[in-house]
Amino acid sequence: MSAPASLCLLRTSAIGDVTHVVPLVRTLQAAWPQTRLTWIVGKLERRLVGDLPGVDFVTFDKGAGKEGFRAVREALKGQQFDALLHMQVALRSNVLSLAVKARRRIGYDWARAKDLHSLVINERIPARTGEHVLDATGSFCEPLGLKQTQVRWDIPVSEDAMAWAHAQWPGDRPTLLVSPTSSHALRNWRPERYAAVIDHAHVRGWRTVLVGGPSTYERTMADAVMAACKTPPLDLTGKDTLKQLLAMLTRAQLLLTPDSGPMHMANAVGCKVLGLHAASNPDRSGPYSDRRWCANKYDEAARQYLGKPASDLPWGTKIEKPGVMDLISVDDVIDRFEAAAAQMGY
Repeated sequence: MSAPASLCLLRTSAIGDVTHVVPLVRTLQAAWPQTRLTWIVGKLERRLVGDLPGVDFVTFDKGAGKEGFRAVREALKGQQFDALLHMQVALRSNVLSLAVKARRRIGYDWARAKDLHSLVINERIPARTGEHVLDATGSFCEPLGLKQTQVRWDIPVSEDAMAWAHAQWPGDRPTLLVSPTSSHALRNWRPERYAAVIDHAHVRGWRTVLVGGPSTYERTMADAVMAACKTPPLDLTGKDTLKQLLAMLTRAQLLLTPDSGPMHMANAVGCKVLGLHAASNPDRSGPYSDRRWCANKYDEAARQYLGKPASDLPWGTKIEKPGVMDLISVDDVIDRFEAAAAQMGY
């Protein structure tokens, strides 16, 4: 088909999912450099991707209540798009999509549509199972006649952010970043287990750095990890911005984290990821480019908590049960750490 004059992308959150949209933006820009792209994105998430070149951003502040919806309607007033790529099925997003005037409204297939999603779209992406979330996001260009065959991020990182990251630790000693907290509490590992891995990495000559957001929840986790460490890591919890975290991830060799936004940020800049997976399937939501270093107990969790192998579960099933992350032992993670370190020559 000929290049559309304008497209509106709707994916407001969360950090990991927004990171998955960036390769789709790159695919659209490569195919149709003259097409005007507008992305409705969350207030926090815009701090990560809002400087992508060639994209107009409209911020949705979900914390602002009705005013947040009104601000989006006002920003889009008088605009007509050739198509809406509606990549979020939550009820809030489905309501928000009504602010977008577009003849073609492309959303999820029947199996993945929920919360009235089907009422605000008139086309669907191909119905597939067994694919990574990033590939599902990339398939939103297929009804437009394109195919995402390459995955490229190139999220801008400013010189100031890089300078800040370099100032936090000097030299080129191998560095393990630990981001211990997911927004889903049942995906989190025990603080003392993070501490055991941090101590192991320290004995092996690695620098260790603890990172996380400024919330009380994340500060509490960081304090518990620090208290359990024999040799405390450099604690930068709550001290960085998203761009500064991205800059640190470009410098670090390895990130240890549960299924979370920083996992996908790290993957986007080429940092290896030691992901902790028992509550979620790494083949669906793990680090997209390389999952070799993940500690994967998802199948064991499926058998223990749901009574069947992971291969028998509907794709995307989450096993967010109390104690599920305890299936991942310290030895499991140290094994993956050593495998990644050996592959990198450390």
